[in-house]
Amino acid sequence: MQSLRPEPRVYVRQPRRDPAPTKWQYRMQRLWLTPYFRVLARVGLPVFLLSAAVGIYAGDADRRAAVVGVFTDLKTSFQNRPEFMVTLASVEGASPELAEAIRARLGLKLPMSSFDIDLDAVRARVEELDAVAGAELRVRSGGVLQVLVTERMPVLVWRIGDRLEMLDGTGHRVAGLAARTDRPDLPLIAGEGADKATEEALEILAAAQGIAPRLRGLVRVGERRWDLILDRNQRILLPEVDAVAALERLMTLDKAEDLLARDVLSVDLRNEQRPVLRLAPYALNEHRKAQGIDVSGSEL
Repeated sequence: MQSLRPEPRVYVRQPRRDPAPTKWQYRMQRLWLTPYFRVLARVGLPVFLLSAAVGIYAGDADRRAAVVGVFTDLKTSFQNRPEFMVTLASVEGASPELAEAIRARLGLKLPMSSFDIDLDAVRARVEELDAVAGAELRVRSGGVLQVLVTERMPVLVWRIGDRLEMLDGTGHRVAGLAARTDRPDLPLIAGEGADKATEEALEILAAAQGIAPRLRGLVRVGERRWDLILDRNQRILLPEVDAVAALERLMTLDKAEDLLARDVLSVDLRNEQRPVLRLAPYALNEHRKAQGIDVSGSEL
């Protein structure tokens, strides 16, 4: 017969666990306290794993081509959106003839995306035109390529050999000229090197305003000085240095004595201390007669 009394419980005392970490746990805790290791574990390891995954995926040529194709299609579809398309070129600040030359110089097959237009290259092509001093390009809303042009203004006609060229104030070529009568409003200069001395030429022309109706042009002599040509084949030989001052003195004398209205072939101002007048043969004989010199045997 089994006893109804419960059996007494036996308590087994568990051994007490040592709270100190093991040798490897201690080393790992010290390692985690190192800043470089924490950065490497938190950043470097994920980056390494991600790079490895990308490298494995991109190792196949077909997959690479598919990825590149997707991005190319996205880029093309974005750049070809209607709001980025340029359909018209507007040229401002230029004459109608120059504007047409600029449009032809642009070399753009419109419409085209603004992303496909190299503005610096187009501006360089426009500024290669002689009549363009500077250009600025910008893409405006509405698909308009705006070309702002600073046009060179011709102030002189240069005759060099059989050619006629229009020059601006700096001596830069603006355009060719078919005939002198096409621009009679512009003064004429001639001779080798005349284009390199246009600033002095303009100063001389300004000083000769008193005889402007008689003025025919300026001739560059030896690429170092000017001759001023008037009607009746009169010539004023200007010095290399201080040509404007010498001409101003002559203009003052002409205003007082009406010198250039006489039968004078040339006035040589090259020597400041000794200007020389060359008279026409008839005027020279009359001058000799007035001095009592026999001119009966002289040749006219």
